[in-house]
Amino acid sequence: MPQQGPPELTVAGAGPAGLAAAIRAARAGWRVTVYERRPEVGARFHGDLQGLENWSTAGDVLEELRTWGIEPAFRHHPFREVTVFDPAGQAHRCRGRRPLFYLVRRGPEPESLDQALRHQAEALGVRLHLGRPAPPPAGWRIQAHGPRSGNVIALGLVFETEAPDGCWAAASDRLAPKGYAYLLVAGGRGTVAACLFADFHRRRECLAATLAFFRERLGLGTARLPMERPRPFGGTGLFAPADRAAAGPVLRVGEAAGFQDALFGFGIRYAMRSAVLAVDALLTGEPERYERAWRRALARRFRAAVVNRYFYERLGDGGYGGFLRAVAAAPDVRRWLRRYYGPSLWKDLAYPLVRSRVRLLARGP
Repeated sequence: MPQQGPPELTVAGAGPAGLAAAIRAARAGWRVTVYERRPEVGARFHGDLQGLENWSTAGDVLEELRTWGIEPAFRHHPFREVTVFDPAGQAHRCRGRRPLFYLVRRGPEPESLDQALRHQAEALGVRLHLGRPAPPPAGWRIQAHGPRSGNVIALGLVFETEAPDGCWAAASDRLAPKGYAYLLVAGGRGTVAACLFADFHRRRECLAATLAFFRERLGLGTARLPMERPRPFGGTGLFAPADRAAAGPVLRVGEAAGFQDALFGFGIRYAMRSAVLAVDALLTGEPERYERAWRRALARRFRAAVVNRYFYERLGDGGYGGFLRAVAAAPDVRRWLRRYYGPSLWKDLAYPLVRSRVRLLARGP
């Protein structure tokens, strides 16, 4: 591919999107400098487990990373099954023929997604400046910092455990208003949290209720599912796709552009994909292509997620059970999710009508 653009690229932010951009550009022969305002890569997170979704395409997300020049050298645990409880405590077992997602560790510790990407970038000659915000743009720049504000809150605990791997969630407005509570165990690490999309003043109450719920249902913190050395964590997310992602010489990717899954927050894959699209546009010497590229590849999916969020919020505790029964009844939940998350004509038409009514796009915590 001819390199008609500048030989140097500055990236602001060393999260998955920023480092994916750095790796992509460095493999193309560009000189890349990454600035991270925090003192360490991954410092926004605390070793908590997160899901790298694997249903939005027929192919596997790990293979997609390899096509981008990114090796999945981080710890990743495939999950083909998740058990979701409805507000009445009824369990719904959802299974896929292939992994629904991979659980990955986030944070500055070894084997995390963040550190694996850092090592790959540095091995390619990327210069990384920690504890330093990016200087004003001089030439082309990828803006990949995390959200400057938030409209979703997660509060929970990270812990060590000898329990076998497992994944459980709960849809209940008592535990997590308009969101979900979850308990994840993989490779001796556990994460339990409440993710709130509304009523943020209840966050501590919701975490206490979540802990009590999983303690009763699964024996969390007992000999059945021991919880050693628990450490609190919390954070915010911004789920509000931008109208534009390019402004002059600055191309925004990932959460800096609000690129998230508005339904349940599976945004890591979207963040990295947007970064690859931005760099590919720069490599052609036509950065304006980025705006068209992300709209073509991602915009309809973001609109579909907002429509899904609108109808999910209106289910409430009276409707979550029926929704979960429909999901669990699917012979292959991965295929069901790919259709559900995918764009469609009716979702395109519904988006302008529901956008202003979705609470996470309207206000923050």
